[in-house]
Amino acid sequence: MKVVAGAAELAASRRAGDARPLAVAVGNFDGVHIGHQALLREACARAEQHGARAAILTFMPHPARLFAPAKAPPLIMPLARRLELCADAGIELAIVEPFTRAFAATPADAFVRDVLGRDLGARDVVVGYDFSFGRGRAGDAAMLTQLGASLGIAVAVIPPIAIGGINCSSTRIRELVAAGDTVGAARLLGRPFELEGPVVRGAGRGRGLGFPTANIAAEGELRPALGIYAASARVLDGPLAGQVHAAALSVGRNPTFTSPSAGDVSIEAYLLDFEGDLYDRRLRIEVGARLRDELKFDSVAALVAQIERDVARVRQLV
Repeated sequence: MKVVAGAAELAASRRAGDARPLAVAVGNFDGVHIGHQALLREACARAEQHGARAAILTFMPHPARLFAPAKAPPLIMPLARRLELCADAGIELAIVEPFTRAFAATPADAFVRDVLGRDLGARDVVVGYDFSFGRGRAGDAAMLTQLGASLGIAVAVIPPIAIGGINCSSTRIRELVAAGDTVGAARLLGRPFELEGPVVRGAGRGRGLGFPTANIAAEGELRPALGIYAASARVLDGPLAGQVHAAALSVGRNPTFTSPSAGDVSIEAYLLDFEGDLYDRRLRIEVGARLRDELKFDSVAALVAQIERDVARVRQLV
């Protein structure tokens, strides 16, 4: 998938000769959840129908980071992973628009006319039912449909998608993950919730207990509720790339060894039936069911006994 840094850069490439029309889905796509996937499928279908390129227009940073950074939600996944999943869905081109105050001040009609029409050369635009755009969020899906028609842009508005009676949204997924309901979040995502990043050196306590763990410097912002989870760990690079192992995942502060309020939350995965060196390798952890709360144990022996029970439970679930 080709990635361009904004509509202006794409406009320059179109002037240079690549003037193929676009079928473009517009949104933040945080999580690339089931609702987002519906937008991507529609964009791909329209691109195939009209001989266009399937594209997304997304924004960086998240608009909330510009206007209310203290209230901005933790992102479900980094931009690179969002783009990877969009490419997997068939998207050929990603336009990552820098979301600045100047861009946010663009009037709604100018966004449709100048950004979607002139710069992107959109033949089709796909948005969600709650899409808003333009200065002061003055534009909505109905306005987009009306303005698009005057410019020869066909607009598809995807209705809300509910799974088990719950509307699929990034906000709801964040709430479920933060509450430890990673299984519920997976239903809305259409895949397990992920934590991804390099393996870094930790305190080495796990190895001393007989359960060496990979300490992951997770790059996403969203964290599950503290506790122990069943998981699956995939090695993404190095000589072991592609290996997948069941894992017992700890998200917490190691209260048996430290003060419950001390330090940052650590993410540690014990990979079952694994031998090897994972330092500086990248892992992607697919988080499954939450097994229990994080607990403080009276003795190391009690902790080891509980870890053994956790590992047995993981073997049953993963």
